[in-house]
Amino acid sequence: MIGGREMQKALRAYGEVIRLIRRLPKDTRQYYAKYARENFVNYREVDAADGDAALDELFARTYAHSIWVLNKYSVEEAAAERLKEICGRG
Repeated sequence: MIGGREMQKALRAYGEVIRLIRRLPKDTRQYYAKYARENFVNYREVDAADGDAALDELFARTYAHSIWVLNKYSVEEAAAERLKEICGRG
């Protein structure tokens, strides 16, 4: 299970993803909110023994998937600047 600092980072990333979802077309928001929640819930039990590399990979995927969705709906990538900082992509 991930530690307190990593959990806080994950919660900040999740909050930022939800904020970005609000920029999507209204009829897509429910789907992406559910998708994001399911993914964060599924990965909350990441074993700390897997090391920081496993967590870094999950944060990188969070950012990459978010950018893909934003581009799909022609939302400016700059909207994800805070997520980029949280996920360590900046």
